[in-house]
Amino acid sequence: MKIPVFTDDPGWHGKRLSTAFAKRGCEAVFISLKNCIFDLTAGQAGVAIPGFTQLPQAVFVRGVPGGTVQQVIARLDILHALKLLSIRVYNDGRAIERTVDKAMTSFLLHQHGIATPATWVCESRQQAESILQRVTIFYGKPRLVIKPLFGSQGLGVRMLERDKPFPVPMEQHVEGVYYLQSFVDSGDGNSHDYRVFIIADQVVAVMRRSGVSWVNNVALGGRCELAHDDEIAALALAAAKVMEINYCGVDVIRSVEGRCYVLEVNSIPAWKGLQSVVEADIAQLLVDDFLRE
Repeated sequence: MKIPVFTDDPGWHGKRLSTAFAKRGCEAVFISLKNCIFDLTAGQAGVAIPGFTQLPQAVFVRGVPGGTVQQVIARLDILHALKLLSIRVYNDGRAIERTVDKAMTSFLLHQHGIATPATWVCESRQQAESILQRVTIFYGKPRLVIKPLFGSQGLGVRMLERDKPFPVPMEQHVEGVYYLQSFVDSGDGNSHDYRVFIIADQVVAVMRRSGVSWVNNVALGGRCELAHDDEIAALALAAAKVMEINYCGVDVIRSVEGRCYVLEVNSIPAWKGLQSVVEADIAQLLVDDFLRE
């Protein structure tokens, strides 16, 4: 059986998935969502996937390419349409939309009582500067963090401090939207957080990431070690359930005061760093869960 795996860059993760599918008698076929089309002519299913004369029973989503707003919407529309055609989409478009947009992730976590840092989202630079001054002065928060609304691997994440000018040019990453969060100090003079990998509402592993700066992402040099923390695992699992997602990586941080917060939920998580510290084959666990239904 041939399985479409949507990605533009199979790389290390693609090789692991390909091997895992092969062990179950399946062939992973790597396809970019950019090359899928709507075909709404008479007699057609409505969506055409390159290399498939008939639509498959399921598709595995490993990446949604960036692009203009219209391009991204069109690619997500393909995922939505496949699900409407009763094809299993792993993870589906709705889950990806909810998590790739940090503002919606934060909103949903807040609405469901999941601990997450205080967050503000606005389009005005004047509003953003006012929030920085107000929060740092009146609420005693020494620093805020600004992140791209759409982004991963710590790219474009910067620190904002009172009475210091905003980084210039702001538009390089934020593109006119200011996503601001309270900075959470993990203490010990050693910045760290946790990545919790979840499949089918089960915690696979918890990994502690220690950064070379206050940003702990593995892609930016963060060191990985296996961790066992029931409180962090439970918080991450609660966040994943809110997102109604097949698999994800949940980033959690514990403050110097001992309180845990969910930072992000990643619907297309990398697991190369995690695989380096766990014995379980993450790709095989994903493939087996994907094929289970």
